[in-house]
Amino acid sequence: MSDRPASSFGAFVQAGAARDRLVVQPRMGFSDPATMRAGLAATRGALGRSVGTITVDSHTRVGHLAAAESALRKGIDLNGYPLVSHSAETTTQVLSGIRNEDFPVQVRHGSANPVDIFRALLAVRLEASEGGPVSYCLPYGRTPLSESVRNWGVSCELLAELRDTGLEPHLETFGGCMLGQLCPPSQLVAISVLEALFFVQHGIRSVSVSYAQQTNQEQDREAIAALRRLCGELLPAIDWHVVVYAYMGVYPETRDGAYRILGEAAELAITAGAQRLIVKTAAESQRIPTIDENVRALEHASRTAARVAPPDRDEPADSPTYEEAATLVDAVLNLSPDLGRALLLAFRKGYLDIPYCLHPDNGGRTRSYIAPDGRLHWAETGSLPLPKLSRLRRERRFTSADLLDDLTYIRRKFDGH
Repeated sequence: MSDRPASSFGAFVQAGAARDRLVVQPRMGFSDPATMRAGLAATRGALGRSVGTITVDSHTRVGHLAAAESALRKGIDLNGYPLVSHSAETTTQVLSGIRNEDFPVQVRHGSANPVDIFRALLAVRLEASEGGPVSYCLPYGRTPLSESVRNWGVSCELLAELRDTGLEPHLETFGGCMLGQLCPPSQLVAISVLEALFFVQHGIRSVSVSYAQQTNQEQDREAIAALRRLCGELLPAIDWHVVVYAYMGVYPETRDGAYRILGEAAELAITAGAQRLIVKTAAESQRIPTIDENVRALEHASRTAARVAPPDRDEPADSPTYEEAATLVDAVLNLSPDLGRALLLAFRKGYLDIPYCLHPDNGGRTRSYIAPDGRLHWAETGSLPLPKLSRLRRERRFTSADLLDDLTYIRRKFDGH
């Protein structure tokens, strides 16, 4: 079988969805090419339907290529694969005989300026990546949002050139994972949809929209239903699917707790009609997981998903999450027909505002909290174009101790504290 996939990353996931099979994926990256190849081979051999991941190291993410190259020369391990610093020949050897139409590979990175990363993708004909102009800017540093928007526009157009080679480029928005936690679901849904629309405006025709598991399973199902409905309304002619992330915040420390929350993530993906799941491992709270730990997490998620009945495919109903997300999306789209300009204006006006995010381009006037039932609510909405909160909620005092409790809510719940 050829090493050059005949179909795209998106088509592979959709084929699994057609057979009610959840695609599972690790967040795996190693600087040593032989180890990276072994990780991809182990992922491919895992029980279930999986896709491979090459996660880029932190030096490459922020453009410190000299530091990545120095580490390679000195034999120092990095926390990911330095895609730009390794030659195209080396990466081709990593992929050879492993990647094909039955096992696509996605590059994950975390960069507000992924132009060099995307050029490296083109050199080895890897068609799938992820991120976004907002979600890979605001939480990760102090790069101005205007620069990230410009960089991502160029990067999308670069990746779109792969279509000329017979591959269909695919981008996944990270917008549904903003800061990993404590961002109310309606804003996660809105940013995920808006970043997908940004990708499409810059030439991408196959996208996935993300949502990170939060603190209440019922609210999460509501959110994913809202995400699916908005994509159906706004991306009718585009190949799209939904990807769920296992909880992105402070993770359980015990093995049982880690596996229980991962199992709930797999159940959420199936019952909410998502097609792909990004797993986390039992070692997540202590260190970078090994290949074997990643495989065990993939197989646990696959086994759990296989026991869950898929949902009816009815049109998602109205919900408070849908109404809020639709209001936020409409408000941003009405600012400018250019999605990049609309996103900049939205943050300037406070129509988008991420709780507890310290980036200079974020207004910082919104706050959220976890209710006793685990649902995430707005405590302060700032200038968001949403109905004003009740006086009772506005007068709720929120201390640093409350914030710490909310940040560790999942760890305490799943570790049995």
